Amino acid sequence: MFGNLSDRLTASFSSLRGKGRLSEADVNETVSEIRRALLEADVALPVVRSFTAAVRQKATDAARSQALNPAQQVVKIVNEELVEVLGGQSREIHWAPTGPTIIMLAGLQGAGKTTLAGKLGRWLRDQGKRVLLVASDLQRPNAVTQLSVVAQRAGVHVWAPEPGNGVGDPVAVARSGVQRAREQGYDVVVVDTAGRLGVDAEMMDQAVRIRDAVDPHEILFVLDAMVGQDAVNTSVAFRDGVGFTGVVLSKLDGDARGGAALSVRGVTGAPVLFSSTGEGLGDFERFHADRMASRILDMGDLLTLIEQAERTLDQKEAEDAAAKLASGTFTLEDFLSQLRQIRRMGSMKKLLGMMPGMGQMREALESFDEREVDRIEAIVCSMTPAERRDLSILNGSRRSRIAKGSGTTVQAVNELVDRFEAAKRMMESMAASGGGAGALGAGGLPGAGAMPSSGKHSKGRQAPRSRKKGKGGKKGRSGNPAKAARQAREVAASRSQAAQAAPAADSAGSAFGLGGGAAGSYGIMPESGTQEAASEPADPAQALAALPEDLRRHMGLG
Repeated sequence: MFGNLSDRLTASFSSLRGKGRLSEADVNETVSEIRRALLEADVALPVVRSFTAAVRQKATDAARSQALNPAQQVVKIVNEELVEVLGGQSREIHWAPTGPTIIMLAGLQGAGKTTLAGKLGRWLRDQGKRVLLVASDLQRPNAVTQLSVVAQRAGVHVWAPEPGNGVGDPVAVARSGVQRAREQGYDVVVVDTAGRLGVDAEMMDQAVRIRDAVDPHEILFVLDAMVGQDAVNTSVAFRDGVGFTGVVLSKLDGDARGGAALSVRGVTGAPVLFSSTGEGLGDFERFHADRMASRILDMGDLLTLIEQAERTLDQKEAEDAAAKLASGTFTLEDFLSQLRQIRRMGSMKKLLGMMPGMGQMREALESFDEREVDRIEAIVCSMTPAERRDLSILNGSRRSRIAKGSGTTVQAVNELVDRFEAAKRMMESMAASGGGAGALGAGGLPGAGAMPSSGKHSKGRQAPRSRKKGKGGKKGRSGNPAKAARQAREVAASRSQAAQAAPAADSAGSAFGLGGGAAGSYGIMPESGTQEAASEPADPAQALAALPEDLRRHMGLG
């Protein structure tokens, strides 16, 4: 959602990267760029004014102090102000001291309240809470049925005594639901209320009567993050008419400009507690202002990635896989197990979007086809256990059978086998040199090393063919002895560099779709020809060693 804003903010910092000192002129130019970026992102004007004023003041103070690294100074200041605008320190739910905690959902129709009730119910269930959803939306057609289906999928109970579709008293349903929760010993009650297509007196009156009947501990305003400037008017109307203690941002995975997320905290003063980032019930997470600010500034969100890995990945399996890789016994069976683990964490796009520097690879991520991972899994599953353990027995007839069984081609099977072997060799060499046996793809973050390139059955990156010169196809050697010696040394150095870079850039780089390290790409590469090569290839061992200690430990990197 914040892709365009992230690009604009990053571009505003780029002009500062070659300067030794920060001048007031630099500050004014950068703040003007930030202001335009925020306005284009549909951020509310009062929020833009206060944000840019704070950035200007702090950046001016930094300029007067003659601090070094101007770009880093400004990025630090903008990051701090973004955290403040988004809500600062995250807050916990206000739990009831005794009896069930009552949470009431409010918002416009279409904001996603009913689906979010199921997501919240599942999240609370995972926290060890016994949850009851109450169907108080009796106005919208099939709202009660939808909540019942969502509750079943989330593994929580639902209270729906009325059929809905305009029949029944929503206030009485909410009151009876809370009473039942007290009698049955539920820990949390989530009351789903009706919405309207616009803010009106009838809607406000019904929400107020439900609020007074159940006396909730939390009133969560569900805000569609894609509505733009209208989010300010809606949130203010709800704050004045009903009142709410927190905000839940829905549809954060959309392609809107994201101004609502940056505006609601500054306008209403209520903290953002949760965010919904997809259609699945698991696409729901606590909102952390500092992590969201890091995503906007393209600095990644490794803490959320670690938390997801802790919840999903099997630590013992990750450690076993890392040990096998270091000893050279890692097979396609282990790879398949790792791939399935990481797929439980969510989509590849979402996970890779949490890595620092992914803004530079946004086009490649957007064009990435998640179905390519399904094709890889189908190919591996079409092999016999013996074939997965020993790829050397894969002759032509076996490869043909695997291609038919997986619905792919022999070429796709050959590419997968070749890339797996190349990646395995690279990881083994990294493990031997102390670069981390797990290596984000074979150890702790299993599927990352299994990502296909964007595009169907795309091949690995290939070095461009050298242009032939002269009749002999080679550049002639100079007749000057000194110049000829220098040319010979350059050719030898070029061949040595190519030999060292070949496993990482060509074989393992596109192995299962991971690139070999172009300019902060963090391993993701588009199809051949879609991005210029970096002037300096990244060192995978150094990149892995630079990861936070918590991430390395939880992902089996040692």
